[in-house]
Amino acid sequence: MSILIRKVRLKGELVDVLIKGNRFDSIGTDVDAYADVVIDGTGKALLPSFHNTHTHAAMTLLRGYADDMDLHSWLTENIWPFEAKLSEDDVYWGAKLACLEMIKSGTTFFADMYWHWKGTARAVSEMGLRAALSAAFFDFDDPARAETMKRQVMDLHAASAAFPNRIQFILGPHAIYTVSTESLRWIKEYAARHGLLVHLHLSETMKEVDDCLAKFGKRPVEYLHDIGFLAPNLILAHAIWTTDAEMELLARHGVQVAHCPVSNMKLCSGQFNYAGMKAHGVRVALGTDGPSSNNNLNMIGEMKFASLLAKVTAMDPTLFPAQEVLDAATVVGANMYGLDGGRIASGKLADCILVNLDDVCMVPGHNLVSNLVYSAGRSCVDTTICDGRVLMLGGKVEGEEEILAQVRATVARLTATSEHEDDSCS
Repeated sequence: MSILIRKVRLKGELVDVLIKGNRFDSIGTDVDAYADVVIDGTGKALLPSFHNTHTHAAMTLLRGYADDMDLHSWLTENIWPFEAKLSEDDVYWGAKLACLEMIKSGTTFFADMYWHWKGTARAVSEMGLRAALSAAFFDFDDPARAETMKRQVMDLHAASAAFPNRIQFILGPHAIYTVSTESLRWIKEYAARHGLLVHLHLSETMKEVDDCLAKFGKRPVEYLHDIGFLAPNLILAHAIWTTDAEMELLARHGVQVAHCPVSNMKLCSGQFNYAGMKAHGVRVALGTDGPSSNNNLNMIGEMKFASLLAKVTAMDPTLFPAQEVLDAATVVGANMYGLDGGRIASGKLADCILVNLDDVCMVPGHNLVSNLVYSAGRSCVDTTICDGRVLMLGGKVEGEEEILAQVRATVARLTATSEHEDDSCS
């Protein structure tokens, strides 16, 4: 399969771009080549696609379901009870909606932690995206449940071989307050033995830190350090409530962080210290978190909030400038998950977007990157390409109407079941 993009703007020049297989082949002012698909790039700019480094994709099913409350109440009183009713097929349709939303806003990779791993993997496989997928691991200090979770990890790891190599299997211990020390040690050993990444929520709220101090006499990062859990294969979601000493530990062990500014602000989890992370040399990429706590999967909006939050937290308008935040949403996220992409260059993975330069928010066009970060919305994304395949052209994705209809039917059934249960208990 080959794709030729004609007369597209790249770094201020009009070029032709040839994609062969799943990688960029030739980039020049006059590429003379045959291609299976030819795209007219007139009036458009070519950019790397986005990499969403932390989310819970199928929570599209819960978008708008429970809002305007603290994290603990949100999880325990609303989200977890709803999720307990989900089947693999429910998760499949929720994940398909998430994939559709990400394609339409220019994202071609996401890292996920959720229930019913195979449902999400099926959706990603069909929709053509890349993903790093983990099954949520909770044991709540229950040894019997821990053994069940370990068996699930091993079974899903074996099953993951049947899916396309666009899908990475990773480990997903939920958090230090839902996973025992013994299970965390087992996860570290299993990950090391099989060369897997580990994706963990940490220091998301002050309550989590206080509870860790009360239980272990240490802050969360210090606790993980003491049990030998900090390593270059560890990716932390949030990491808001970290001290300088903890950030130094993260940097020393090569731990990376997925920053989710919109979710953090919506749940009032806290203000992420981007300046501190940068000063200590901790690599930070961007994620949206789940579409129930964000409430969308739009990385363009995430970039703007990330930059503005960093600036106002440090009271420094020069912090996290447009190009740096675009890198955090593209190449840094790609590298975090071991992908040879996130840049437009010969030999790199051909994951990219075409942005409409005639979109009202992209005019007059003094600075393309600044416009994308500070003024654009997802409507500016015209074309999305992943793994050398066109997933969206002219703003349209094949099969999107069916996905919307199936999700609406799924949610109607789930909410009708909830109402019936409520009536039967009254």
